[in-house]
Amino acid sequence: MSPKRMWCIGSLQVCRARARSRTPSTRILSDLAAQRHAAELDHVLVAVTDLAAAARAIEDEHGLMAEEGGRHPGWGTANCIVPLGDAYLELVTAVDAAEAARSSFGRWVTASQSGLLRPLGWAVRTEGLDEVASRLGLTIEAGSRTGRDGQLVRWRLAGVEEAAAEPALPFFIEWAPGTRLPGRARTAHATGEVSIAEVRVRGDPHHIKSWLGTHQVPIDIRPGTSAITAVILRSASGDEIVLGTTES
Repeated sequence: MSPKRMWCIGSLQVCRARARSRTPSTRILSDLAAQRHAAELDHVLVAVTDLAAAARAIEDEHGLMAEEGGRHPGWGTANCIVPLGDAYLELVTAVDAAEAARSSFGRWVTASQSGLLRPLGWAVRTEGLDEVASRLGLTIEAGSRTGRDGQLVRWRLAGVEEAAAEPALPFFIEWAPGTRLPGRARTAHATGEVSIAEVRVRGDPHHIKSWLGTHQVPIDIRPGTSAITAVILRSASGDEIVLGTTES
């Protein structure tokens, strides 16, 4: 074998060795990027006819404190927040019928609000909303409200109309950089520290999983007509609070 031939073979082996040495690192970086953009549970919507009455009811029945959120300009809705750590419950109602009728979110809330504390829909949080919207062919919509402290809270949404049509599907939210997550507001619940343990839905498991993509959501999917059936809350002592129905 000629020296030149030997040199080429040696170089090829070195290149392959280097490629093999890079592969695990590349895979790790790719996995880390996927985890960073993995969808997380953000909040569960509860559409009500009266915010003040709903806030009193959720405190009386479950020991959960709701704090005033604010009005959503352009959507005709307003909310109260029940902070639950990284996630929260959003009590929401329509406060301006004409304005609500002009937005997909407002129409959804108006059509679904009731005096019962039951889940309407849900949202997952992502840091890659543009990628999600591109993957699913969704339109991105900006939203905002002024908090109790006078600070403007801003976010972007995608998939609201789809979630309204198929409630087992969450819509996607991306909070503006530097925004404190509403669920992390300091609130003393009578039941102590409480978090969302599980979201239960009915629908096509394959479709729901494909819609979510990479995620870290505590979800229980059962076959049936598309719906969010219940949200399960759990206190630090292990006690459970169920909003909705646990029937399969």
